[in-house]
This record gives sequence, structure tokens and C-alpha cells, in this order.
Amino acid sequence: MRLWSLHPRYLDPKGLVALWREGLLAQAVLAGRTRGYTRHPQLQRFLQCPEPRHAIAAYLGEVLAEAGRRGYRFDPTRVDPGAPCAALALTRGQLAFEWGHLTAKLQGRAPDWLLRFQGGGLPEPHPLFELVEGGRAAWERGPDPAAFASEGE
Repeated sequence: MRLWSLHPRYLDPKGLVALWREGLLAQAVLAGRTRGYTRHPQLQRFLQCPEPRHAIAAYLGEVLAEAGRRGYRFDPTRVDPGAPCAALALTRGQLAFEWGHLTAKLQGRAPDWLLRFQGGGLPEPHPLFELVEGGRAAWERGPDPAAFASEGE
């Protein structure tokens, strides 16, 4: 499961569809509708919210909006009702880590897509997140992004 902290506009079509599916799985976990993935590190930041289900609904709402901007037809009824929630903190180090991770994946999977965003520094975060100073998140378990370059995804 990868719930990207960066804005979904940076994801290629395959990545956006995967994010939608994984976000819906996270929503099911946070709502108690499945027993799997309850301790997944990607859920930690949502679980720190007073209302994790509202946070994941807001997260999925932006994924849905991005899909709509691209003309995709994701089913909006799949997103549980939510209420506005406060922005979640996202460290610059975590955003940089995820950008490296995504860049490595796109170099192998969709290099033309990646060209749209090269040279712009750090990407914009998902609107649910507020950028703060700091390193990689303590819950992040992935290897250094340089390791992904050899995967050829």
C-alpha cells in the first residue's frame, strides 16, 4: 500500500488507478470493514487524526477530483461520507523521499510522463498535507529511492 503524500497530478495513469484502489483499501481498514492491513505503516498519519475516517475521505476526495480532471470515471459513491479535517503535517524529507521513489518508478514505467515534471524541485503535496521541516517520516519503511531505479518498473 502506498498512499502518496504528493499531489495526485504527478501520478501517471497506472499510478493514479493504483492510488485509488489503495486509498479505498485504507478507507475500509480505517472503517473497520477489513481485518487486514490494520498495522500498515502508511496508515499511521491517518490514525493520529481525531477522526481518521474523515481524513481518508478528504484524501480520496482529491484523488477523485484529479481523476475527474483527467476524464476518468472513478465511482464517487465508493468514498465514505466525511467532514472537513485539519491539514496533516508532512515533512519536506518525506516529500523528497516519495518524489525520489516515484521518479525512479516513472523512469522505467512512464518516462514521458515524468518529463512533464522534471526540474521543478519538490512537487506540491496532496492538499490534505501541510509541509513542515523535517526528515523522512518514522513510519516510512521503504528503501532509499535509488534502489528503485534498478527495478525497471
